[in-house]
Amino acid sequence: MPTTNSLAAQMKHRDRDMVPKVLVQAMFTLMIAAVLLVAYARLTDRPVIGVAPHSDIVAEMPITLMGNRSDGVAVLDADGRQIAHSTDHKAGFIDVIWVTTTRERIVNNTDTQAPLRLVRRENGHVAILDDTTGWSIELIGYGQDNVAAFAKLID
Repeated sequence: MPTTNSLAAQMKHRDRDMVPKVLVQAMFTLMIAAVLLVAYARLTDRPVIGVAPHSDIVAEMPITLMGNRSDGVAVLDADGRQIAHSTDHKAGFIDVIWVTTTRERIVNNTDTQAPLRLVRRENGHVAILDDTTGWSIELIGYGQDNVAAFAKLID
């Protein structure tokens, strides 16, 4: 029996040392500091600086995303012709955008098959706009291949 008591004492001591108290305090301090910084920025009406600057649309084309998880997603033009597919070489990002727009449309109770607008902006960026929900995504920072999956369609 003394072995069990010794083992229990070792486990109790070990559990206390698994996450040091200083680390927990630092985590909560960092969390409180972040909340205070955001509160300060909101209360003093600091300008939002992490937003892409406005750029006019220079080219636009309507696209429709149709498909499912097992067969992939097709990108259709205004005439209903397939112009790309998520199973094409380096085009898997099409599936990601389809999932995102479908989810957003389900949440907003809108038509999941309505066309999207694929646009090229004056600054060279490509964006996808969903007029049915107001959702949009600027395709910057997603990697060259992911952006190219859509950029090549409007070039």
